Formats: sequence, C-alpha cells, structure tokens
Amino acid sequence: MNPEQSLTPRQIVQELDRYIIGQHEAKRYVAMALRNRWRRQQVSPPLRDEIVPKNIIMIGPTGVGKTEIARRLAHLAQSPFLKVEASKFTEVGYVGRDVESMIRELTELAVNMVKAEERVQVEDRAQEMAEERMLDLLLPPGPPPGRAAAAGEPAEPASVTSSTSQTRERFRQLLRDGKLDDRVVELELAERATPMLEILTTSGMEEMESNLREMFGSLFPRKRKRQRLKVAEAKVVLFQEETAKLIDMEKVTKLALERVQQSGIIFLDEIDKIAARSGPSHGPDVSREGVQRDLLPIVEGASVTTKYGIVKTDHILFIASGAFHLAKPSDLVPELQGRFPIRVELKALGEEEFVRILTEPQNALIRQYVALMATEGIDLVFTDQAIREIAHIAFRVNEETENIGARRLHTVMERLLEEVSFDAPDRTDPELVVTPEYVRQRLAAVAADQDLSRFIL
Repeated sequence: MNPEQSLTPRQIVQELDRYIIGQHEAKRYVAMALRNRWRRQQVSPPLRDEIVPKNIIMIGPTGVGKTEIARRLAHLAQSPFLKVEASKFTEVGYVGRDVESMIRELTELAVNMVKAEERVQVEDRAQEMAEERMLDLLLPPGPPPGRAAAAGEPAEPASVTSSTSQTRERFRQLLRDGKLDDRVVELELAERATPMLEILTTSGMEEMESNLREMFGSLFPRKRKRQRLKVAEAKVVLFQEETAKLIDMEKVTKLALERVQQSGIIFLDEIDKIAARSGPSHGPDVSREGVQRDLLPIVEGASVTTKYGIVKTDHILFIASGAFHLAKPSDLVPELQGRFPIRVELKALGEEEFVRILTEPQNALIRQYVALMATEGIDLVFTDQAIREIAHIAFRVNEETENIGARRLHTVMERLLEEVSFDAPDRTDPELVVTPEYVRQRLAAVAADQDLSRFIL
C-alpha cells in the first residue's frame, strides 16, 4: 500500500516524533502536505492536474531539525529526496551549478531507488541462475537427458546420465555449504572499452560531462575478458550479472520518472542566502535575484530534459529552509514567494529539549554511544543527572558562543567520551558510569572559557 495513503496526518506526526523532538507546528504542516498528495490522486482529471503542491518555507536557526523533518518525511513516503543548498546555484553564464541539475540528480536517485526495489524482486531467481552458471564452470554439463545422439556420436547410457546428475547435485550442496569457495574458476566477463579521454568542463557542467563520457563509451563495442577468480568472488560477480539481466530497465525508468513527478521532494537549504537584501539591488544582490528567477520556473512547473526522459516538475514538493538572520522571506522575489504559500517558524532548542534529544529518539545519541562502546565489551551507563548536566553545558555554550542547535550535542559528547573511546580496547574495567561529576570534570573547564569553547565545543 502507498505510504501516503496508509498514513494519516496524525500518524505521520507520530512517526516524525520518534526521531525529532519538538517542532510540532512544522511536523503538522509537512504531514498535511504529504497527505494532500494522496488526496490529489483521488480527484478526477482535469481538476487533479490543477492542484499544485503546497510548498513550504521553514524558518529557524541551524540545528533545530529542519533538514531532518524533510528527510524523515521522504523516508516515510518512500519518495525520491534530494537536499541541495540554494547558495550553490548561480545565474546562467556565471560559475556555479545549473538549477536544472537538481532535477537530474533527483531522477538519478529515483532510478537507483526503483532499481533496488526491482533487484529485491528478482534476487531469488538471479541466485538460482548464478548457481547454475557456477555449476557449469565447476562441472561442465554433458548432453541434456533424453537428447538424441548426433550422427557418429555414441549414445550415453542412462546410468551415466544419472551419475552426472547426482554428481551435479553433490556439487550444488558443496557450493551452498561454502566448501568450494577457495577453488579457482575462469570466468568470461564483459568489459566496456573506454577511450583515454579527459573531458574538461567548468563548474556546473557535470551533467554534460557525464553524458559525453557515456556517449563516447557507447561508441566502442563491449569486449569479453577471461579472468580467474575464487568461487566465493565468482558467485558475487555471477549474481550481479544475472540480476542485471533480469531487471527491465525500461520498466525501471518509467516507474522512476512517474515517482519523481508525482512524489519527488526537493529540500532547498539556505534559501535565505539567495534573498536580496532590502533596498536597491546591486553587486552580489543582482546575482542572488538571478538565481531566484532561474529557480522560479522549476518550482512553478517546467519540463526538464534528463538522460532518462523529460521530467515535469509541476507536482514535485519543494521544501525550503533558512535562518533568515540578515534577510526576510519577503526579500525573495514576489513570484517565488507565491510558490511557497506555507511558512512555518521552528523554535530554538532549550535545555529540556536537549535532554529529550539525548534520550528519546530511536537513534538518540546516548544509545549510539552505548552501542559503540558495547562493541569493545564496555558497559557504558549514563545517570539521569549526568544527561541533564550534558544538556546544560551544551545549552550554555550555545548561548555564549554560536547557537548551532542540537549539533552542539555531538561536539560535547565527543569531547566527553574522548578518553574512554581512545582507551576502550585496552580497558580492563568492563563498566563506565557517567556521573555529573565525571561530566563536569571533563567539560566544565572548557565550557567556562568562552574563547576555548569556540574552538573545542
């Protein structure tokens, strides 16, 4: 079942709550945007084609969960998702990336996603075919049972045919048990002969470079090369070859294009960096406005040519984000503002949110470090007071230096556990209890010195 159909907005918010702390308003808006895609599909054409996505601008400081909300949303919807920094683009004719390249990248991601799904569907059949090819290499087959002998060729007795079949089955079992993995076989593998060609392109011409390399490569015939490999390595190679044969790339491309056009999500980060400052435009601001005008047709709906076909961007969901410290959403060109009707502000994270981030999500930092140390045989235990002390120090450093949100917790945790992480393989004590005193001993001096904490925390 399509996840967009199976999940209600309330259920989407609940799923996002498992990984992201707070920001309830932003979660509600993205949940409704995702559900609206399913609703649009239930509307009869031609009205369905007139319903455009409700694109979103998330406003908030760094490290509060903007990117994570968009990424988790795409994962829930099983949608192609691309994060791109708006500041990497520039006007056509200047050094920088072409705005259409993000659609090509999204299409490439979709093709790989659908191909991976198809690979799962055919892997059992591919495994069987690869096994038969491997048995042919280990035990070349005789004439098929029941085949009439050719003129002048003596007929094989039934006992010989039966014996060959039994031997083949014995080899099959040995192969499955891994007892033949060290034996060497000779494979004939396909290789593409590519010319010694260096293609010089400027920044922003990555797509042209890729297409040129593919074009020149296809001009040369595929060659076959005999190679000696161990059975263990040959099994992997044969499985990959058989999988590639079974995957229908025409079907994959068709599904991928459909998925991009109907459920693709593009996350435009740092969109505030291309907003022109208030007042007359001059110098760099002219370039910023040019980027916005280049983005406008893509967001409004355009046809972009990719190597897999034409992609229409009318129903791709765009989620933009920015801190907007020096600019405001109203500094964007009016046409672009109109294509992002939903604006939501994400709140800065406080000490209490830091405590929850450390402990509640499924991928919480505390759980990650406990699991990492467990691989070294160390039982890492954090007391509740220690976790609160970590959150307090991270929050204080954010207030006194640069506020980087929850990312501060990563630097604080690394500094806190630096010693135990380095000495873990040599420790004799299998348990380490992290107490508030331990936290203060490791971090208090650094946190108290603002100049030092700017560099270390």
